[in-house]
Amino acid sequence: MGRHDLPSGFTEDQLRAFMKAILADVHALERMLDEDRLETGIRRIGAEQEMFLLDRSGKAWNGAEAMMKRLAHPQFTYELAQFNLECNLKPQSFGGKCLSTMEAELQDLMAMARGAAREMGGGVVLTGILPTLRRSDLTLQSMVQNPRFLALNNAISQLRGGEFQFRIKGVDEFEMTHDNVMLESCNTSFQVHFQVGPKEFAKLYNVAQAISAPVLSAATNSPVLLGRRLWRETRVALFQQSVDARSAAHQLRGRRPRVNFGDGWVRDSVLEIFREDIARFRVVLATDIDEDPEAVLDRGGVPALTALRLHNGTVYRWNRACYGISDGKPHLRIEARAFPAGPTIVDEMANGAFFFGLMAAISHEFDDVSKVMSFDDAKGNFVAAARLGLQANLTWFHGREYAAPNLILDVLLPMAKKGLENAKVDSGDIERYLGIIEERCKRGRTGARWVLDSLAAMGEKGTKDQRMGALVRAMQSRQETGEPVHTWELADTGEFEGWKESYVQVGQFMTTDLFTVHPEDVVDLAASLMDWRHIRHVPVEDNEGKLIGLVSHRTLLRLVGQGMRGAERTPVAVKDIMIADPVTVTPATPTLEAIELMRRHKVGSLPVVEEGNRLVGIITERDLIRVAAMLFEKHLRETSAE
Repeated sequence: MGRHDLPSGFTEDQLRAFMKAILADVHALERMLDEDRLETGIRRIGAEQEMFLLDRSGKAWNGAEAMMKRLAHPQFTYELAQFNLECNLKPQSFGGKCLSTMEAELQDLMAMARGAAREMGGGVVLTGILPTLRRSDLTLQSMVQNPRFLALNNAISQLRGGEFQFRIKGVDEFEMTHDNVMLESCNTSFQVHFQVGPKEFAKLYNVAQAISAPVLSAATNSPVLLGRRLWRETRVALFQQSVDARSAAHQLRGRRPRVNFGDGWVRDSVLEIFREDIARFRVVLATDIDEDPEAVLDRGGVPALTALRLHNGTVYRWNRACYGISDGKPHLRIEARAFPAGPTIVDEMANGAFFFGLMAAISHEFDDVSKVMSFDDAKGNFVAAARLGLQANLTWFHGREYAAPNLILDVLLPMAKKGLENAKVDSGDIERYLGIIEERCKRGRTGARWVLDSLAAMGEKGTKDQRMGALVRAMQSRQETGEPVHTWELADTGEFEGWKESYVQVGQFMTTDLFTVHPEDVVDLAASLMDWRHIRHVPVEDNEGKLIGLVSHRTLLRLVGQGMRGAERTPVAVKDIMIADPVTVTPATPTLEAIELMRRHKVGSLPVVEEGNRLVGIITERDLIRVAAMLFEKHLRETSAE
């Protein structure tokens, strides 16, 4: 668990003092390695589960504070957003029924979370990115208000030197700017831990790097972000950009982002990773240090290495090196961070079993993976797996190329099975979890594929908001059955239960596919847009996307009535006839309030803006009539069914 008792800002003197503490911790760790002070000869596994909190309509619910009070359980902790929670599983010795024991513990913890949420009118869902997330959910008001997160946001924003730029291309294209790190909270994961001995660290870390891509290709579960269909595991692209602290100059220079896969194999020890991350990435968090690690070692104690661990927690390698203390003994472990939350607990455990089995098998069969695989292939595989999932082509050992399903079915699953058997993992667990991976590959059905196929099957039924809501409700109900994703029926708008809550706020049904004009445009363009698109209102925005006016059909009719139409007249600019201060609403404006505004001001449309008057949508009388018709139709169907 990350520390939360940190100040929200730091002086340069504090940061310099903290860097001295980090360097002291590195020296202490080097001494511990030289003196064989770290635990060896034992293998443990563990995991962290992140989750989304939902309101009754299947949208993000800022319920973390209430949930933590209701749960009052030491294994639950906060994540960045108030609509996320995390629970941490107890370490298990690698062998026997470790996998099913871990699953049972996670089932119990998730049952507690679901029960607590249900009592407060909410819910919980496991998914890499919540399909119903809206940009309005990603403000600082939705951030957990503790000093650590506020300090992280402030520090990264200052290093960035401007707004965060996001650009991801998939089936659709996602492009936006944002002024804080909250897009990181769109991502939830199932992070697995693998304890290693200090002398085998480099060897096993390289194995983790090599296998991340094929395991991820079978585990993808995050294909949709803010309504756009992007990568099969969009988290990979989004996370890298959401905490990218590089200034424009550093990006041009090719400096590595804080979220990264690395640039080469580890050669000797864990110190290579810690030293490189200290050299490359500035300190963004600090805290008071109350120990001298060398003095602790001199008296035979175990240093906490607080400074090193805190800095390590602000550098997000997809496979992270971790120092920890368990039962008074210091150890090293590898944290695999690439795998998404969901679709079900058993799916997650299958991903973990596949990863653990490959870690055990490949490290036993190959003394040095760098001799049979280039690092560029490992890194390229990782990006391909995130983009395409099981449709990726991957380059494996000795340069052999495979379609991802063939590599997994023909090569890796037999290896993983052997690795788990050598670790004396229960045979029933091996068959169950690896069998899930096998079926996924044979059917081509990952969580990401289920989402995309469900959206395709829905077509244009309902609104986009309804379709995303149906996805989330379907995820929620199917997860609670415990059946793995390859057995799931596709989602359909008909199973969306929260229809009454679908239209509570303007943002849930506003039109976002906008046709706009610039104030310097000729007014004929606005008239043509109305004619071509059968619309009665055209927003006017500046080059930065800020609303500065509105052109209505009534305004154009008055213009025509004044005889100002025709080729012989001087062209009229939009700015000369637009309504310069239109009545607006925000995505969070209640629908009833919007209706009252339209009635009071006698207008037929309301532009929808966010902070800074940035135009994000529009609602019209036609939208309200359409919503009323759908609600009435739904009501008739339900009453007739009764």
